[in-house]
Amino acid sequence: MDFTLPEEHRMLKETVRRFTEREVLPRIKELDERQEFDRSILRKMADLGLLGICLPEKYGGGGMDYLALAVACEELERADTSLRVIMSVHIGLCSLGILQWGSEEQKSRYLPALAKGQRIGAFGLTEPNAGSDVGALEATAARDGDFYVLNGEKTWISLADVADTFLVFAKTDRSKGHRGISAFIVERSFPGFSSSTIHGKLGVRAGNTGSFSLTDCRVPPTNLLGEEGEGFKIAMSCIDSGRFTVAAGSVGLIEACLEASIKYAKERKAFGVPLAQHQLIQRMIARMVAGAESSRLLVYRAAWLKNQGKRNTRETSLAKWLACNAAFEAASDAVQIHGAYGYSNEYPVERYLRNAKGAMIYEGTREIHELVQAQYALGLREDRPVRRELPGWPYPD
Repeated sequence: MDFTLPEEHRMLKETVRRFTEREVLPRIKELDERQEFDRSILRKMADLGLLGICLPEKYGGGGMDYLALAVACEELERADTSLRVIMSVHIGLCSLGILQWGSEEQKSRYLPALAKGQRIGAFGLTEPNAGSDVGALEATAARDGDFYVLNGEKTWISLADVADTFLVFAKTDRSKGHRGISAFIVERSFPGFSSSTIHGKLGVRAGNTGSFSLTDCRVPPTNLLGEEGEGFKIAMSCIDSGRFTVAAGSVGLIEACLEASIKYAKERKAFGVPLAQHQLIQRMIARMVAGAESSRLLVYRAAWLKNQGKRNTRETSLAKWLACNAAFEAASDAVQIHGAYGYSNEYPVERYLRNAKGAMIYEGTREIHELVQAQYALGLREDRPVRRELPGWPYPD
């Protein structure tokens, strides 16, 4: 068992860190305050190869493994959560979903443009009345001649006003509950599609989040992903990949909290000595170290399973649950260490705290993940075979 990060991945880590320090950190405070998404960052990430980092070379991707995806997400969220969200949605939820479930024609048609950032992907599952309870979604898809006609509304969709290609989930048979859900590849250009941006978010303010509506949106049958009725399985497999990136990003957020707290604790004095010499401050620093190290190991184990082509729902859920909790605790402690300054935006730790809260809600709430872990332990949940598994790495030719 070798815990050494391969040289290729260390180089990737350094490259992404230089990129964020040059292109993101100088502007992120301003973008966060203005609640403004910088669209130019998508082209810059694409030029760096990040938007196709773990997609097969045959489809224009970088051909790297899932550990590389984790390393990139960790470094991106060290700068700001909004960057990792791009990776979660564009790669984890959309591109890898098409890679796993798409026909060869669909993969050849969509993945090269997604890998190069010529198209941006998003994921349309959550609705105003359906979040954790996926079976309650109300969007419908009815066959009408040579098309499926989709109607419904999706909300809390990352990149809703930015993406070009959406994986959308709708019921083709309402009588079957979650077994009547199907998945579709919907393009922004399809008539009947419209989107809007949500303002006033607590965190991830530099990211684009919104809603989109489908009004008699006609989708060709060639854009049905998988088969009718497979939508729930497809959504859950996509969410496995999305949760993986969220967990990896949380490690980066903890590292950002740790770096900021160490710097401040060494510079700021209280009772005649640096904060770093006070044991209660040391305790908070120690908790951050433990959170980062344990979360990283869980993420890397999930990455190893993904590289082996093995199901990792349980392991990814555990990584996501613990890493997101640890990130929120680290951000809260970082604000505490900074005292009154931490309560202002003079330092970045208040942004870390606001951003960290979101990850305890999206991609499965912390309560859902607690239930998942308990159900596995009690034998109340098991991984059932699906028609197509996400391919392991190295990718087959």
